[in-house]
Amino acid sequence: MAVQPVSIIVNAGTRVSGLMQRPRRARACLVLAHGAGAGMTHPFMTAIAKELAARGIATLRYQFPYMERGGKRPDAPPLCHATVRAAVLTAHKLAPKLMLVAGGKSFGGRMTSQAQANSPLPGVRGLALLGFPLHAANKPSGARGEHLAQVRIPMLFLQGTRDALADLTLMRRLVRRLGKLATLKVLTGADHSFHVLVRSGRTDEAMRDEMADSLATWIASLT
Repeated sequence: MAVQPVSIIVNAGTRVSGLMQRPRRARACLVLAHGAGAGMTHPFMTAIAKELAARGIATLRYQFPYMERGGKRPDAPPLCHATVRAAVLTAHKLAPKLMLVAGGKSFGGRMTSQAQANSPLPGVRGLALLGFPLHAANKPSGARGEHLAQVRIPMLFLQGTRDALADLTLMRRLVRRLGKLATLKVLTGADHSFHVLVRSGRTDEAMRDEMADSLATWIASLT
């Protein structure tokens, strides 16, 4: 399946790259942001896009400006939020008939949910948050999830049981507070990067397969 390079205009002085992957008979498009330390071509991002395509879900992966420049320090939230909005607009232009879902891996999911909380992303029906970083590594706190109370569309949280950035007790408490709009999918044995230990008897590929199934099922429920 061809992957289409796209250019996304964030503002007058900022443009970032994206990758549109659209299978035949796609029924939805996930606008997918990368994590803080790796861009849109990271093996995880590439693999999950491929798995979703096999399930009839298109993806638009894209870079944040700092990653486009080859930097390591993430941009300030307002620029990240503007990038999310620009990517959503680009996805709508490329696939105007597809239902839109937005989200991302870790930092990318957090920036997407903050953007949605500040002002609804046009046309977006739900947020898919892969490894939501609820707190700093091994420092449990719920502060990073407070803005989610302002999100008024369905949210899916995919969280591993070994995720050092998301204590499951706190995640479950957060999802209960968010009520019917929030769905938590717990991935047994996965860490923040969705890796599993060899001794678990599972593989990273099997974990991604489970994630893609959960994403596709949840996205179908939004229709």
